[in-house]
Amino acid sequence: MRNWILFGTSFVLAAAMTAGAQPKKRASPHETASGAIAGKKITIEYGRPYVKGRNVWAEPLAPFGKVWRTGADEATKLTTEADLMIGSLHVPKGTYSLFTIPGGKEWTLILNREANQWGAFKYDQNKDLGRVKMTAKKLSSPVEQLTISVESSGGNRGVLKIAWSDLEASVPVMVH
Repeated sequence: MRNWILFGTSFVLAAAMTAGAQPKKRASPHETASGAIAGKKITIEYGRPYVKGRNVWAEPLAPFGKVWRTGADEATKLTTEADLMIGSLHVPKGTYSLFTIPGGKEWTLILNREANQWGAFKYDQNKDLGRVKMTAKKLSSPVEQLTISVESSGGNRGVLKIAWSDLEASVPVMVH
């Protein structure tokens, strides 16, 4: 009888530990968005938070004037197969973390050399590849879930867009 009790207790403990080891479901789904400009792939990996009726441009989400991870969870990552110009910023082929500083009429796009970061908690401006201004505009209809895209404009030109809530920020992209 004692062996059965020990066996049962061990079984319950093992089941509880296995259940606890299951990965927690994320509140914001993660996505990889890709676009090709001049045949070269640009990929963006990011968490896609929802508005859920909140003012997303206030603390603690994405407050105007402060560095934001531009998504949820890990910092957003941009990977390019070719050297680029994003606005006036020369971006060598590689992988970077992507941050922004949102604003009502203008955003700042930041590419940081430390690609693997959690959020913006340990963001280090000294590791920035550079910063470039983005044009922001009010949207006629709100975007519930953060959406980042890379769209070709033809030839070696395109645009990087970030849309969420009532704003869309964009910056031209050119493949060298």
